Amino acid sequence: MAERSFVEEVKKLRLGAGEVFSGEGILAVTKALLESGVAYVAGYQGAPISHLMDVLADAQDILGDHGIRFENSASEATAAASLAASVNYPLRGAVTFKATVGTNVASDALANLASGGVTGGALIIVGEDYGEGSSIMQERSHAFAMKSQIWLLDPRPNLPSIVQAVKDGFDLSEASHTPVMLQLRIRACHVHGQFVASDNRRSAFTIKDALEHPVRDVERIVLPPASFLHEREKIHERWPAAVQFIEARGLNEFFSADTRDIGIAVQGGSYNTVLRALERLGLADVYGESAIPLYVMNVAYPLIDSEWERFCADKRAVLVIEEGQPNFVEQNASTILRQRGVSAALHGKDMLPLAGEYNTATVMKGLRAFFERYGVLEPQAAPRKVIPVKAVPVEEAMPAGETVPALDASVHARPPGFCTGCPERPIFTAMKLVERELGPHHVSADIGCHLFSILPPFNLGATTMGYGLGSASASALNASADKRAISVMGDGGFWHNGLTSGIANAVFNKSDNLTIVVDNSYTSATGGQDILSSTALNPTRSTGHEIEQAVRGVGVKWVKAVRRTYDLKTMMATLREALTTGEKGPKVLIAQSECMLNKQRREKPKQRKAIAAGERVVRERFGVDSDTCTGDHSCIRLSGCPSLSIKPNPDPLRTDPVASVLDSCVGCGLCGEVSHAAVLCPSFYRAQIISNPSKMDKLRQRLRNAVIGWLQRREARRRARYAF
Repeated sequence: MAERSFVEEVKKLRLGAGEVFSGEGILAVTKALLESGVAYVAGYQGAPISHLMDVLADAQDILGDHGIRFENSASEATAAASLAASVNYPLRGAVTFKATVGTNVASDALANLASGGVTGGALIIVGEDYGEGSSIMQERSHAFAMKSQIWLLDPRPNLPSIVQAVKDGFDLSEASHTPVMLQLRIRACHVHGQFVASDNRRSAFTIKDALEHPVRDVERIVLPPASFLHEREKIHERWPAAVQFIEARGLNEFFSADTRDIGIAVQGGSYNTVLRALERLGLADVYGESAIPLYVMNVAYPLIDSEWERFCADKRAVLVIEEGQPNFVEQNASTILRQRGVSAALHGKDMLPLAGEYNTATVMKGLRAFFERYGVLEPQAAPRKVIPVKAVPVEEAMPAGETVPALDASVHARPPGFCTGCPERPIFTAMKLVERELGPHHVSADIGCHLFSILPPFNLGATTMGYGLGSASASALNASADKRAISVMGDGGFWHNGLTSGIANAVFNKSDNLTIVVDNSYTSATGGQDILSSTALNPTRSTGHEIEQAVRGVGVKWVKAVRRTYDLKTMMATLREALTTGEKGPKVLIAQSECMLNKQRREKPKQRKAIAAGERVVRERFGVDSDTCTGDHSCIRLSGCPSLSIKPNPDPLRTDPVASVLDSCVGCGLCGEVSHAAVLCPSFYRAQIISNPSKMDKLRQRLRNAVIGWLQRREARRRARYAF
């Protein structure tokens, strides 16, 4: 069950020539693939391109009508390797995955693909999430494109430019026999807009044709001596062909090129930010008309020497706006200008930050420094003093010697954490409770929701080395000792990489460590897509393949499965056994429960529909008896559930606040389990909320109210006797 359904939106993919397409960037990319005559598409989900995979999954009928093969790949390497279909055959193929983590995993396949070259167009759509919106290491795909000489497109973030970039990417790939990388920033993926559609195209040469008429060209295989010829071919044939195509097609754009003797060179993906900054400085209007010459590089690699010379020849100075580090474009451009004898001063990282995301405020600051230096703007006056809202003298509002406190000292930190009712929370609660008995262990974490365990309140996890590499990252810590290392990976990571690089590797090397596989039935961290072990029935994919069988299949003997992670006592007992057993060899604990977020997405609409239809619906939730709560708050410290909070103590003689369960509670029961496991608190109760109660429900409630009311009145009379 994916995070979002595109069943309605994919109907737009059938729009024909002249019709106006309105929608999201990712959906526009899918439409562009159809209009380009793509024959096959593969990929691995991951922000910000997860929705592209979800769109394709929901568009099976349209893909089938056009003979397009779509595959949810096991990993980015699997996806990239599928582009081999374009090596010998005129088949257009596209793959998609997340940023540098995707290109890193796919690097072997992509390097071989770039070396041998392609016949059909090969497009690699990379969701580039550099900056504060990213959840990965701060790197860019630019370096990989340069390393393997894969041409890199970075279109302006609007739908017409993105759609055109997809089409140009295929054409450029075929013209230069080189795979092309299309980089889409987070905002470009989710921007909304319009473009005029074209008719969808069916590939003239089909996958069926390729199977029935196989072609073999040994010179395209990366094996000496062909591999040495590939390098010469890249430089002497493919590169010039790419440059000629980029110039002839006009892929890069010039705006107001001859209006001033200074200019700005910017990658297409940062164009909107630069225009907004110029507008704020009074040098562009709200319609995008710039008073400053702009060279917009929709092709970020390779740079076009003639275009740089043309743009800079009559300029005193040019500012290069290139997000991230190293400054590849600035260095390359500097070499081009010096070799061609262009005297324009080149600025970039000397006026803009060396690293970090270039938002509007950051770009404005760099632009202002550049414009002030070259006389376009007057030097900015000293900033105005901020006048307090109330008519209070400044010396009273801020006494001498006092400073404004740092933000982190006055605003409570809110680190990311598990969703309400997440089945992964009790796993780490159990680990913390077992830690009290056995002491701390080294914990190797992994990519996924479970990585939140490194943060409070659990504070578990020492390293994370990549998706599905949790077990592998503990492989060096395997020796005779009083403790075993613990590693964690999710079911998505397990099928992506963990089975071979982690579990099978541990079997081969006779590891004695423990691996916990969090099995919640989906690749939850990327949006709830189905995987091999999903329990959902997927009409287009094969599911229901148990992780336990796969683990035993590679030779693991000690395998335990906890079918319900919310059973805290069982989780603790199984963990304790795994860490203390005398049995040698790798140990695997499979902790199973469905992702609560996906479960609620599925169940809540059903409940609302049933309630609206007048059906009896029973929901469970938990609460805390304020009179019994001790204020110890172990339930919060060992759970961290967002639905757990505190409120003032109703007892006037007690000052400690008491625990409280908010309305967001989904009734998983962990808070109560924690309190009882910690042997600290009997204050939790479970209640049933009944919508559209039956006559029997109402009768029972009247009886309860009568009995409770009678007991309360009796207690009130008893207390009245002793009142002074």
